[in-house]
Amino acid sequence: MRDIGIDVIEPKGEWDGDLNCPFYGSLRVRGQIIEGTVSRVGMLQTIVVERQHTRHMKKFERIEKRTRRYSAHLPSCIGDINVGDPVRIMECRPISKTVTFCVIERGESE
Repeated sequence: MRDIGIDVIEPKGEWDGDLNCPFYGSLRVRGQIIEGTVSRVGMLQTIVVERQHTRHMKKFERIEKRTRRYSAHLPSCIGDINVGDPVRIMECRPISKTVTFCVIERGESE
């Protein structure tokens, strides 16, 4: 396993030869780190991560909720992830048309 540059929990799953893996393959991660929850699983090695944040509307003096969705590559070494699990994703090079993030750590389930 190679060092990806930040402190994360070491993945415990098996590596299946995927080159787009930051831990065993040749994918380099850089840029922003985002924490969110998994909202959809079902694509091949790809999940959708959802993050909610609030925004203040100055004109109406209200706070609104906004949701942002990110498509992220799921390496095989991370393991089995279900809807609702917290994850950390990190920016990488474009893997496909919509995927520019990769899962680097699985959060603790509450």
